[in-house]
Order: sequence, then C-alpha cells, then structure tokens
Amino acid sequence: MNSQLAGLAALMIILGYPGEISSDPGTRWMSWGLSMIPFLVIVYQLVAGLASSVAAQPPEARGLVNSARYITLITWSFYPIVFVLPMLGISGPEATTAVQVGYTIADILAKAGFGLYIYAIAVAKSEAAA
Repeated sequence: MNSQLAGLAALMIILGYPGEISSDPGTRWMSWGLSMIPFLVIVYQLVAGLASSVAAQPPEARGLVNSARYITLITWSFYPIVFVLPMLGISGPEATTAVQVGYTIADILAKAGFGLYIYAIAVAKSEAAA
C-alpha cells in the first residue's frame, strides 16, 4: 500500500507540474484534471484506511482517529483549490502571492497541524494502554 501511495503521489506531481509552471489556462486545466485522478485515489485510500482503523482503536482514541479522516479530507482539499486560483481571473503578482500563501497554509495544516493531531492520538492510545 505504501509503495502504491508513493507512486500515486509521484504521478500526481508529474501530471500537475506542467500546469503549475504554465501561464496557459488550457495547460493548467488539463494538468489539474489529470493530477486530480491520483490525488482523489490517494485521499480516498487515506480516508477509507482511517475508517477501517477506527473500530480497532481504544475507545479513548476512536473519536480522534475518526476526526482525522475529516481533517485529512479538508486539509488536502486546499491543494487543488489553490492550484486553480490563477485560472479564476487572478493574475500577475497577485496570483503568485495567492498561490504561495495558499500552499503555505495548506502545508501548515496538512503537515504540522496533522502531525500535532497524530501526537494527540498517540497520547490517547498510550494512556489507554497504561
């Protein structure tokens, strides 16, 4: 499963990169659409994987693990939204700024924020095991 997710992540980046560096709306939309295929598979597998994990958790951690599914979905949704900002009429330096700020917010929420949430799950599981 991990190698499949890694491959999908690489494919998502490879498909999206031409649009990320292009100013042509057609190229950007095509790259966005193609990169959304592996993106949606990844998000589905993460959310479904967490769903199957909920019942196996100690009661103290079930709610946290279940919430992690929604946090994953919400934080990962920032990326495709930010990608389309330049295609929605925002251009020039404003587009560059909007994209960079959007990706920064997405990275903080999806990586650092989710990491702290995983820490909270680990603490709850440790306390349940004690």
